[in-house]
Amino acid sequence: MDCGFRSPLIDFFRRGEVARDVRLLAAQGALAPRAHEQLALLILLSDDPDPLIAVSASATLDSLPVEPLRAFLARSDVPAEMRAFFAARGVTASATPAGDADLPLVDADQAPEPEEEDDGKADPQILSSLPIIERMKLAMKGTRAQRAQLIRDSNKLVAAAVLSSPKLTEVEVESFARMANVSEETLRTIATNRSWVKNYGVVAGLTKNPKTPVALAMRFLQRLNERDLKTLSIDRNVPEPVRIAARKYILKQL
Repeated sequence: MDCGFRSPLIDFFRRGEVARDVRLLAAQGALAPRAHEQLALLILLSDDPDPLIAVSASATLDSLPVEPLRAFLARSDVPAEMRAFFAARGVTASATPAGDADLPLVDADQAPEPEEEDDGKADPQILSSLPIIERMKLAMKGTRAQRAQLIRDSNKLVAAAVLSSPKLTEVEVESFARMANVSEETLRTIATNRSWVKNYGVVAGLTKNPKTPVALAMRFLQRLNERDLKTLSIDRNVPEPVRIAARKYILKQL
């Protein structure tokens, strides 16, 4: 079922790459950083092939507070598919849209969000010892230091949760684009996000990152300034096709 909303986290659910226990938690409304993702997940999971997950998602949808939901549906950034889904359930947009606040409409996870200064759990050993569900929650609701560690998590779903966090900043995305110890999937997700690649620092970081897929790195070469092209043309850490292409762009500029 198409909910009309996309994010790195939603895409994993759409592709059917999420374990049952994680899907069940999401169906109960406990695994969404903001309203858009929560509703998108509930719509997707209401059609899950696992009957318990589908029933749980439907029950959570039924428990959504009606007036806040109607106000949310009135927002201009709500996909038409999402409005149509709720209209079929007898819930239509109100005349007055909700503000820009993007909190989940129902929060089954009552744990308080940590303060940005409280980075005690950013230790890699502590984070890696946590269950995947707890790592995902911290990826979406934790501190900047925790996100910097969890973006490197061996589980791709955790990294996707980091990239879906409403707390994530462009400065963080820039730093992720430069990391050689993140997964290729993470770099591909960043490279295909239109908003993020408007940032020159993100583009430069991706192009210089040896783990960025060659086809994506080549696409960004034309946007690099002369200094970065020269650096790239002699950087033996990047794939040879990227170095050669960088030299060609330099020659064109002469």
